Amino acid sequence: MTSGEKTLIVVPTYNEKENLPLLAARVFEVVPQVEMLVVDDNSPDGTGALADELAAKDPRIHVLHREQKQGLGRAYVAGFKWAIQHGYDLVFEMDCDFSHRPEHLPEFLEAVQDADLVLGSRYVKGGGTRP
Repeated sequence: MTSGEKTLIVVPTYNEKENLPLLAARVFEVVPQVEMLVVDDNSPDGTGALADELAAKDPRIHVLHREQKQGLGRAYVAGFKWAIQHGYDLVFEMDCDFSHRPEHLPEFLEAVQDADLVLGSRYVKGGGTRP
């Protein structure tokens, strides 16, 4: 990643109060130069309020509140639109339940320097990250 590229990790949430602070800490430990957008679907467990608290303490965290549960796909689309509207150069998606591992982000950031799109899959034979 070059120093001028704005990078955003879009993280949809619904009842992820326990995972969110752990994920944010791990992402910023691995790639401190990125920012994170939490897209919360009005979680009844207070995830949205916790996201606001985290954002108040860390300017790299942003929160998009949605009024009702609209689903994971729509949360990602809303996050991608937000990223475009706010001028981000690179956008990554990451589930809050750690099914996407933050440890792979540096490799993706390196790979995107020579590509227009980087995809990772844990389901494809030989999936993961590689040069």
